[in-house]
Amino acid sequence: MILIYIQTKVNDFLIGENEMIFMEIVGILAAIGTTSSFIPQAYKVFKTKKTEDLSLGMFLLFCGGTVLWIFYGVLIRSFPVLLANCVTFIMAFYILIMKIKYK
Repeated sequence: MILIYIQTKVNDFLIGENEMIFMEIVGILAAIGTTSSFIPQAYKVFKTKKTEDLSLGMFLLFCGGTVLWIFYGVLIRSFPVLLANCVTFIMAFYILIMKIKYK
């Protein structure tokens, strides 16, 4: 009985404008989570200038993929996708440049 009540309330929330707000919130939270995951690595590279254990190929591919995500975010006019990937690209590109510089 309680589960039916909760499901009804969730369904009521996910209708129309509330659904769009909910989707934007999920997008923003996902963006914060994935983007912030690069902060510790970028900080460590900044402090130590050591990159020998990082994969050059991974960061090359990742930066290329992130550029495509930025383009996709522009095409679909999604602020969370665009912002998260711009910030992620900046951090990943910094790590990539340091990887090449300190190779």
